Amino acid sequence: MSVSELPTAYGSVPLTARLRATPEDFQVEELLGYDADGAGEHALLWVEKRGANTDWVARELAKFAGVPPVNVGYAGMKDRHAVTRQAFSVQLPGRADPDWSAFPHEEVKVLAATRHSRKLKRGGLRGNRFVIVLREVQGDREGAGRVLEQIAARGVPNYFGEQRFGREGGNLVQARAMFAGRRVDRDKRSMLLSAARSQIFNSVLAERVEQGSWDTALEGEIWALAGSRSWFGPEPFDATLAARLAQGDIHPTGPLWGEGEPASRGVVAELEQRIAAEWRDLADGLAAARMTHDRRALRLLPVGLAWSWLSEDVLEMRFELPAGAYATTVVRELATTG
Repeated sequence: MSVSELPTAYGSVPLTARLRATPEDFQVEELLGYDADGAGEHALLWVEKRGANTDWVARELAKFAGVPPVNVGYAGMKDRHAVTRQAFSVQLPGRADPDWSAFPHEEVKVLAATRHSRKLKRGGLRGNRFVIVLREVQGDREGAGRVLEQIAARGVPNYFGEQRFGREGGNLVQARAMFAGRRVDRDKRSMLLSAARSQIFNSVLAERVEQGSWDTALEGEIWALAGSRSWFGPEPFDATLAARLAQGDIHPTGPLWGEGEPASRGVVAELEQRIAAEWRDLADGLAAARMTHDRRALRLLPVGLAWSWLSEDVLEMRFELPAGAYATTVVRELATTG
């Protein structure tokens, strides 16, 4: 099942629209969750890029600073077809900063630079802030308002987005080839393993969306703590857990598949094992790769969701998401985009 075919939480999608008519229609700002130390051998840069790939920017920063690419770090990959603001670190041991204002690419601007004691690590951010503009909008505006209100109150299914699977799902094709014995380099191996896990997770979540249980408790549930990568359970569902679930402090989870049995039990385990059996080649490949079972929240709660109609057929949305979540999973509940 491709991402476009995954079930939505609130029935028929009320709108059609054009997404990313220009890069400015998809703006992303990283939320690191901490301040720079102000001292150290790493330059911590706040960079704005337009229509540029994060990894390419990192390589160009290394070239400009005269350091190896390994000296450059960043917390997250950001969309190419967008305007994004994110942090990069450049290790400059015993050296002064170059003149970052002279960075020779019009599509990339170094907005600020300070010093920091550590290299930025992948995944080391709190989340991202989005401003998304939908153009050429058609459909049921009243219905769209109702869906937006439901998203604000209940959230959306926390699917992995299309980016995880590559063009036309090509990462899954390559993952199967890797599991069959094709050799790949370390970075690609990690990407393909992630795609295989994401396919099983999305399929489990799709089943629970169809059941109406993606944001409720089933017997044998494992719970994710909001704002962290920690999880716990299973344990009997009681009034305390119900209150925490209603408050958004915890979320039900699905499996990031690996070796051995998932942590879930009962009804949840039965569902997850059944879905994994439908993707047996991927599940077996992940086990053979000695991946450790992990969990991911099934529910995604956008923070500060706000929207406004800029004109009859232009809708702007603003919200924040935790690290690892996809803005397109919010948009897809509201509009079919092209």
